[in-house]
Amino acid sequence: MGEVKVGSAPDSWGVWFANDDRQTPWERFLDEVAAAGYTRIELGPYGYLPTDPSRLKEELDKRGLEVTAGTIFEHLHRPDSWESTWRDVSAAAELAAAMGARHLVVIPSMWRGSNGEVVEPRLDHGGQARHGHQVTELGRRIAAEYGLKTQFHPHADGHVDSQETVERFLAETDGEHVNLCLDTGHISYCGGDNLQLIQQYPERIGYVHLKQVDPVVLAAVQEEGLGFDEAVKRGVMCEPPLGIPELPPVLDALTGLDADLFAIVEQDMYPCPPDVPLPIAERTLSYLRSHGGGVSA
Repeated sequence: MGEVKVGSAPDSWGVWFANDDRQTPWERFLDEVAAAGYTRIELGPYGYLPTDPSRLKEELDKRGLEVTAGTIFEHLHRPDSWESTWRDVSAAAELAAAMGARHLVVIPSMWRGSNGEVVEPRLDHGGQARHGHQVTELGRRIAAEYGLKTQFHPHADGHVDSQETVERFLAETDGEHVNLCLDTGHISYCGGDNLQLIQQYPERIGYVHLKQVDPVVLAAVQEEGLGFDEAVKRGVMCEPPLGIPELPPVLDALTGLDADLFAIVEQDMYPCPPDVPLPIAERTLSYLRSHGGGVSA
């Protein structure tokens, strides 16, 4: 049996950007994530937490926290995008590595805007192949320069989102250099099957984001043709165990992989009132702990 090591992230405190007055201040996030009982976190948007390694290490140590990964977007499907992508990715990777993390979570850019409008054409098979080649090279370089494993995160309204595009991405990339950050909420949001992905691609599951989707809100959002940002404002990502997918079968499947995995709780709630995240984080961790074997916090 493998072990699923649970943590949390700024996303569960309503944080999407490096700077935004509507977000939880970073000191409060660190205080509350530790108070909720978590010992592992992601960095969140680069620049939200202090980017000076010495200062950040001091802040983490005094709260008993460790970093599992950094998180950053890429736009390598676009021509001549390597330098701008690498500038952002390398900054996040350098800080994550300095904090002792082992992973970098990389997210595709969006084909649909916040209001549901199409901002870029979907990638055809040729575009998917070129994108996969570029992401594989990105993963190779991240490993070579920073010692981190690239975990690619499919994202609703992103260029890798649906089950079909996830499977195509896996076919077009090299598992030696890039694997899958399985975000249970985004997969379900886009109509995919988390259990099937775990079963069919066990060797490609390298990291996990745990979240659930409210199927009633999702149906309304789809009916109205809304984008992901508006869906989040309506509460499409909900507190476990109130949504889909059911997490116990997912956790069972993950522990059955005979590998140690980080599973970071993410509940998109941007923006949210400042007193909302902590009680949810406490209840969620209690729920995950109650699942039993193979899950540790």
